[in-house]
Amino acid sequence: MAKKTLGISVKKSENFSEWYTQIVQKAELADYSTVKGCMVIRPNAYSIWEHIQDYFNERIKTLEVRNAYFPLFIPESFFKKEAEHAKGFKPEVAWIQNSGEELLAIRPTSETVMYDSYSKWVRSWKDLPLRINQWANVVRWETKATRLFLRTREFLWQEGHCVYETKKDCDKETRIYLDEYEKLCEELLSIPVLTGTKTEKEKFAGALYTLSIESLMPDGKALQMGTSHNLGQGFAKSFKIKYLNKKEQVDTPWQNSWGVSTRLIGALAMIHGDDRGLVLPPKVAYHQVAIVPILFEDSKKKVLKKANELKTKLKAHNPLVDDRDDYSPGWKFNEWELKGIPIRIELGPRDLQKKQVVLVRRDLNEKKHVKLTSLSKEIEKTLVDIQKNLLKKAKKHLEKNTVEVSHWQDFKKDIKNRKLVLAPFCGEKNCEEQIREKTDGAKSINIPFKQPKEIKEPCIQCKEKANFICRFAKSY
Repeated sequence: MAKKTLGISVKKSENFSEWYTQIVQKAELADYSTVKGCMVIRPNAYSIWEHIQDYFNERIKTLEVRNAYFPLFIPESFFKKEAEHAKGFKPEVAWIQNSGEELLAIRPTSETVMYDSYSKWVRSWKDLPLRINQWANVVRWETKATRLFLRTREFLWQEGHCVYETKKDCDKETRIYLDEYEKLCEELLSIPVLTGTKTEKEKFAGALYTLSIESLMPDGKALQMGTSHNLGQGFAKSFKIKYLNKKEQVDTPWQNSWGVSTRLIGALAMIHGDDRGLVLPPKVAYHQVAIVPILFEDSKKKVLKKANELKTKLKAHNPLVDDRDDYSPGWKFNEWELKGIPIRIELGPRDLQKKQVVLVRRDLNEKKHVKLTSLSKEIEKTLVDIQKNLLKKAKKHLEKNTVEVSHWQDFKKDIKNRKLVLAPFCGEKNCEEQIREKTDGAKSINIPFKQPKEIKEPCIQCKEKANFICRFAKSY
């Protein structure tokens, strides 16, 4: 039987782009589709997405959000109802010419098709707040090179769309959903994120304002991990969403929308992976434990029997037993390291005699002997330690590569060195364009919620009055 090629052939620190491509494919997270610009999400990655869905569905239930599903196809006339939104998405929309009917778009986002329904459903203040989420696929007709999970023409996401009586209610919950994304990234994926407000130039098309969570990848590029938008009343007016308020007067509601996508899986691979392959946070690992029996003919039956007993005993962690006899133990070790399984248990005839196993934790690649009597407790403890350690390590990288500057030359130098830079900024769109042009592509990431009481330094680029401190970096 011909054996597949195993292992990453480049170092993460030397060729990050190629390393990422290899880790995604060789760890069997995704593959390129024969359809240009699209990807195949494999079971190893889809199970991560299922963990994200399960976690987030529980969280939004407590916020009284209900899941629903809306059509994939959107009439062209819907886009034309909200001019700014239509303009912002025009370059990315894929269209279907349906003979004799109105031109249809394949959903790039669902504001328009959902709000057409909302206009029929919202009649009274008693119908509000209306909180609906959907898990769906969307299509953005990207022309740039495909990067699995990061830039593809079709991807999976969730998008929440809510309607409120007042701006105050809308503001409050727009922030709440962003905070939930922050918790999801840190608690489930062990990824630290930076929260803040997008600049006018970078906000969502048609929004009053956009909030975002961002993280810094190991190559020094920022990645937008999720967004929450206060849409104001513009969409409501465009789609004639009206209601009778408590004074029995016709009123216009406020709306928000919020979402994260399978891009989170790409971020997880980039941040936690190493030269051996993927490193999975235990909370999203399909198999938390891989049991590898060391097989010899004279002890094979006894070792396999004990391995399967351990599988039953540890069923809460969905362990697998690798009992293939046409691969060496070393090959198996490398394969489960490549696929990122948090804990590997090695069990041979000598271990049986000593009533122990060898426990290997993936994040540190450390081995220790553990008595069978204390194995369950040790695994529980180690999984918690791995989850915490991955977040601690990622936070350390983020802090180490974040700098604050007030002089243009320092700004350009740190951007060139792939740092995330905090700097005073006026917020003007044309100034932001100048920054991008003069730094070969750096852009604003977001404006931290916490700002100094007084900003003494002028804007980092134009030297006019700075209105806030802003984060800048190269980005995906």
